[in-house]
Amino acid sequence: MEQQKVYYFDNNATTRVAPEVVDAMIPFLREFWGNPSSAYGFGAQVHGHVEAAREKVATLVGADPKEVVFTSCGTESNNSAIHSALVTTGKRHVITTKVEHSANINFGEHLQKMGFEVTYLPVESDGSLDLHVLEQSIRPDTAIVSAMYANNETGVIFPIEEVAAICRSKGVLCHTDAVQVPGKLPIDVKRLGVDFLSLSAHKLHAPKGVGMLYVKKRTRYTPYVIGGHQERGRRGGTESVANIVGFGRAAELALATLEDENTRVRALRDRLEGWILSNIPNTVRNGAKEPRLPNTANIAFDFVEAEAVLMLLDQVGICASSGSACTTGSLDPSHVLSAMGIVPMRARGSVRFSLGIYNTAEDVDYVLQHLPRIIQKLRDISPLSPEHPDNDRYDIEAARKKHEEEMASVKE
Repeated sequence: MEQQKVYYFDNNATTRVAPEVVDAMIPFLREFWGNPSSAYGFGAQVHGHVEAAREKVATLVGADPKEVVFTSCGTESNNSAIHSALVTTGKRHVITTKVEHSANINFGEHLQKMGFEVTYLPVESDGSLDLHVLEQSIRPDTAIVSAMYANNETGVIFPIEEVAAICRSKGVLCHTDAVQVPGKLPIDVKRLGVDFLSLSAHKLHAPKGVGMLYVKKRTRYTPYVIGGHQERGRRGGTESVANIVGFGRAAELALATLEDENTRVRALRDRLEGWILSNIPNTVRNGAKEPRLPNTANIAFDFVEAEAVLMLLDQVGICASSGSACTTGSLDPSHVLSAMGIVPMRARGSVRFSLGIYNTAEDVDYVLQHLPRIIQKLRDISPLSPEHPDNDRYDIEAARKKHEEEMASVKE
């Protein structure tokens, strides 16, 4: 049976491994499979390729290769940065935001159970961060501030350079989860001024199972994974050579495709989003229009459930999402949208479309061909919709006001 073509609009969850990356990896699965820590030549030549990949990944973020620590994923990188800050400083307080990836949110909850204190900074209704609130939240016992560079659900970009400057002025370490950024925006750790920065290879057309933590030179660092002396003693465990080599090749490609992401891909995203907002009633963009990643559109479809929308999209070969892949299966509305003050029923009807370099104008046309029919079909059977025969009126703004009143009573 012929496989249905996939129209992929979930690049913030993971990306297709680039053919060039696969080609770079294959020799290290078939021929050069030695242990890079071995003393003999067969292993030493493999070690050389690991270091070459390190240089390429370092170039991607404007770092010195010695500042790059290879990890297994973005989650490990995030956890490692926060863990190190707590251990090396001896302080007990961490600051992060309410819209972070679950790698930070859940690790923060874990730390709280262990007796540490964690402050989750609120965001504005457009997903932006109030730097004044951040500055006021820093205490003498604050070990680290961890704020994402760009949000994985809305694409909203935080002013990390300003965040890092505030941290420096207070003598506090600064970490940013930049997993969503490479290939979409240029990254320069020296300009940003952060102490730690996390990446995950599978977000930039490399394989799953490898990530990176930038550790600024002269920043005290305590390993999170204890074992051998790999990674200059900063991360135990035999290096995943093929994945690391693939990461290096993907880093080169990410730099080469920056212009495409910010011109062609951005134009496709804007066309998709603009058409939906103009032609499908009762839709709204979640999050600020700018500054935002060039590939991400998060749109609320009132009176429907996102999971039903995604199921019907999947039936015609379209892949999108209702938020982070790490929260799939949860019945709760997105914690990101909830933190922005979006009412639960609207949050539950929100769909994220995240484009990539392999998307085409024909892909967008295909979505716009099928999406209106899908939304209309679901609204016709939704008891919340004004188009349902048993419901002659429904006011989403009244629901919003009721939600705000409920939230105010909880705060009181």
